[in-house]
Amino acid sequence: MSNVSIKPLADRVLVQPAAAEEKTASGLYIPDTAKEKPQKGTVVAVGNGKKDEPLTVKVGDTVLYGKYSGTELSVEGKDFLIMRESDIFAIL
Repeated sequence: MSNVSIKPLADRVLVQPAAAEEKTASGLYIPDTAKEKPQKGTVVAVGNGKKDEPLTVKVGDTVLYGKYSGTELSVEGKDFLIMRESDIFAIL
């Protein structure tokens, strides 16, 4: 887990994406130009939720999210996504 000085507001969640797959299941290496964006990550920070809707995810959860969900940002050399909780499909 990483310690980040970012505190999301309301129903937003800060996610650290998982690393992209390096090899296929059959053992072939995937070149950088053909790698897919990961759709799985770890929750690093959460907001307080909305007034009548508390958040269901918590720090440390592994989540699945949409391919184009969230806004990418880089802090201290690490890549993160900040997104609304509604962009998260499932907790693993």
